[in-house]
Amino acid sequence: MSRDMGKAAIQRMKPAKLRPGDAVRLVSPASTPDKDGVMHSIRLLESLGLRVELGRHVFDRLGYLAGRDVDRQADLNEALRDPEVRAIIATRGGKGAYRIADGLDFAAMRADPKPLVGFSEVTILHLALWHHAGVPGIHGACWDTDRFGEESAQSFKRSLLSAEPITVCSKPNETTAALTSHGRASGVLLGGNLDMIAAAAGWVLPRLAGAILLIEDVEKGLGHIDRHLTRLLKAGCLDGIRGIAVGQFVGFNESQGWSVVDVLRDRLFPLGVPILGGLPLGHGPDAVAIPVGTKAVLDADQGTLTVEPAVQ
Repeated sequence: MSRDMGKAAIQRMKPAKLRPGDAVRLVSPASTPDKDGVMHSIRLLESLGLRVELGRHVFDRLGYLAGRDVDRQADLNEALRDPEVRAIIATRGGKGAYRIADGLDFAAMRADPKPLVGFSEVTILHLALWHHAGVPGIHGACWDTDRFGEESAQSFKRSLLSAEPITVCSKPNETTAALTSHGRASGVLLGGNLDMIAAAAGWVLPRLAGAILLIEDVEKGLGHIDRHLTRLLKAGCLDGIRGIAVGQFVGFNESQGWSVVDVLRDRLFPLGVPILGGLPLGHGPDAVAIPVGTKAVLDADQGTLTVEPAVQ
């Protein structure tokens, strides 16, 4: 299959927004979740009138993985194939989703689109599903008000229950706000966790020409960020992108007088496209949920990223 999904992918029917009584299934495609955290998610989803199901291997454990690859993949594919399941929610990120990203039932997703919710490690699953099925997802998590704050909780609900465009505003207190340049760009918003974007290059990374690239990351050395961006640049993966939306880069220490902002500026500014930093997307406080795989408008001058919904 061609790496360029083109207009056919963008024009595909979006999944339906969730309604009371719909079934959602929690799966663990990467690392094992905390049981208390899963219970919080169940209570939140049930409070929205949704029926919550658990994948058979949600709490499995194999080293840093939520069980064997074959079982984690089976849970995800069973959810994709089940016509009763109207959304799939990853219990957490961690490690290991990259091991099963090319084994998803893409035909089932094309035949019966449903949103996948997750971020961080789950980015590679969003990329694979867009690459092979052209179905958008939700970069976010099952955030509740008590643990994550009202803004995060409302964004999660809005992403699944509303078919209205979502606008995210740059926040001056976010570290990456210093990267904001000028200009306006439009295109499909693709990406998420930078580590997973780089890991996807060459096999499940869609063609990014004409897209707005979303990046965020957490707790890595500056050299990791440099290597990831350099790999994407040298491989031509960033050729033709129209803009860059920069989310939260959390837990990075300075090295030899450079910060993570210096590294990002050094690698990204030569692309000559509008850059909007300071977006509350990723692993930081008050992060919000946002569709990926839908059309977006990035306005660096106004400090806004407006994205079409992933559901209809």
